[in-house]
Amino acid sequence: MKNKVRKAVIPVAGLGTRLLPATKVVPKELLPIVDTPAIQVIIEEVLASGIEEVILVTGRGKGAIEDHFDHSYELEDVLERRGQTDQLDSVRRISGLVRAVSVRQKFPLGLGHAVLCAKDAVGDEPFAVLLPDDIISSSTPCTRQLIDVFEKYNEGVVSLLRVPETDVDRYGIALGENWAPRLHRIRTLIEKPTREQAPSNLAIIGRYVLPAKIFDFLEETAAGADGEIQLTDALQRLARDRALIGYEFEGERHDIGDKLGFLKCNIRTALLNKEIGPQLRAYLRTMVE
Repeated sequence: MKNKVRKAVIPVAGLGTRLLPATKVVPKELLPIVDTPAIQVIIEEVLASGIEEVILVTGRGKGAIEDHFDHSYELEDVLERRGQTDQLDSVRRISGLVRAVSVRQKFPLGLGHAVLCAKDAVGDEPFAVLLPDDIISSSTPCTRQLIDVFEKYNEGVVSLLRVPETDVDRYGIALGENWAPRLHRIRTLIEKPTREQAPSNLAIIGRYVLPAKIFDFLEETAAGADGEIQLTDALQRLARDRALIGYEFEGERHDIGDKLGFLKCNIRTALLNKEIGPQLRAYLRTMVE
């Protein structure tokens, strides 16, 4: 199938400055959502969406992310000798989760540049992009929702979320025509506008399914005043020269790159955990009484 989406790009080269000092040495992508590293939550979404291969765009100090998905023979040996079969199975499952390759983003030149670094690994086929700061809980994985839209229309798709007007300056904001339930034909994109500049409150969230043509636009995109190549600029070209669909996804999103968002995601996930959820709920009640 010509437009089948088989690959996903996950940029993990960011410094995680909003979560310092925890991220001084530990990659932010390995911080746990209860007991599962955030990057593993993202990888599991990828796999549940039918993706076959993951391209990790890494940077200096991010080798531990690759190690997490590799075999840990010493740990497995200790667990096996101790008879801790549940933990052993869990560790072994991680190493068999995904077929992954890594490419290096040598300089912090923005999200657009990070995606461009994956060009050779992706090749001439459509691909998904997932930003690991965004954890999205949904019955149908958010990436799968976008893939379904892409494979139906064969055009690039970005995930959209309506945000409070006070928050528009934190996102890329989209404007277009609403032509079907949850679907928008995007005409304009503005990166982090002021409230006065924002054309809508439809924010682009960290899930995309894009044609390979986006790499041509990224190569032609000049760096902005901050020295970074913005993916939003290339998406604007895609919207103008071809088409770009915005999809208001179904699900709940947490920005775990933010301290409060990270805590909210952990609390929500823990409350749904059969083992610790009831105890946590009881404890939270004591805090509000």
